[in-house]
This record gives sequence, structure tokens and C-alpha cells, in this order.
Amino acid sequence: MKATEIQELLDFISKSGLDEVNLETSEIKLKVKKHTPAKIKQNFIQPALSAMPHDSTGLVAASGNFAPASQSPGNAEKKEDQTEEEDSKTLTIKSPMIGTFYRSPNPDAGVFVQVGDKISAGQAVCIIEAMKLFNEIESEVSGTIIKVLTDDASPVEYDQPLFLVDPS
Repeated sequence: MKATEIQELLDFISKSGLDEVNLETSEIKLKVKKHTPAKIKQNFIQPALSAMPHDSTGLVAASGNFAPASQSPGNAEKKEDQTEEEDSKTLTIKSPMIGTFYRSPNPDAGVFVQVGDKISAGQAVCIIEAMKLFNEIESEVSGTIIKVLTDDASPVEYDQPLFLVDPS
């Protein structure tokens, strides 16, 4: 099988919802299995946050010391509203797979996109390397890159945000 055929097979498997696929021919033996560690992490983080004791003044107990949970209840609500506003105005390009994130096609080349660049749907924005296969990730949205959320050559999880895009 050629690399493009393998990539097409992997794309088909990821869209099909199958958890595991085994393929064996005279040329190649291929086993693909989905890995979803994000759900496990979430189960461990959630109880720890809700278990922290609060008192009526909005203070959170941490190692016997008390620190304000927020500067004031009014400020916390304003910050949440601003975050929701910013989130509603931006789109996120997320990782379609687990692997290593690269901003450029090779170490000597420039980055695919940087903050301030206008992108269109179908344009390559990065590469994710998984099992020695380098997969060009294309944007599904059009707009302007406003933030790069991942460091170059760092590992990424499935559905991890990579870029923030302003669609206007």
C-alpha cells in the first residue's frame, strides 16, 4: 500500500466511528486502534476541584491558607461574560488526531500560518506526525489567525485546540 492509500484508510476509519480495525494483506499487516485518554483525565480532575472547601466569603481553603477565590463576585461575573463573548466571536481549529504538532513542513521552512494571517477553508495550517506519518492539517474555517495555542514540536491530544480564528 502507498502512503496515500494508508492515509485514506485512516481517514475513513476515523469518520466511521470504529474503535479498532485489523487489516492484513500479502504486503502489509495494519492494526488501528483509537485511544481516548481525555475522558479518563476529566474524571480525575472534576472531583478534585469540587472537593475544595469554600466558606461564605468566597474564600477557598488551600493547604491551610486562605486565598480569595476571585477579587469580587462582580468581577468574576464580568470576566466570565467577556470570556463567553470572546469565545462566541472566535472559531477553534482542533487536532483531528493524537500526535506531534509542527508549525512548518520541515525545520528549514517557514511556518504554515502565524498570528494575523488570513486563512481559507482547505488551507494547510500545520502538520501532525503520528506513527511516522506526517499529516497535513487543513483548516475547515476561513478567517484570521488570532492565537496559536500549541508550541511547535509538542504532543497534542485528539480534539485539542490548536488555533483561534476570527471569522470576520
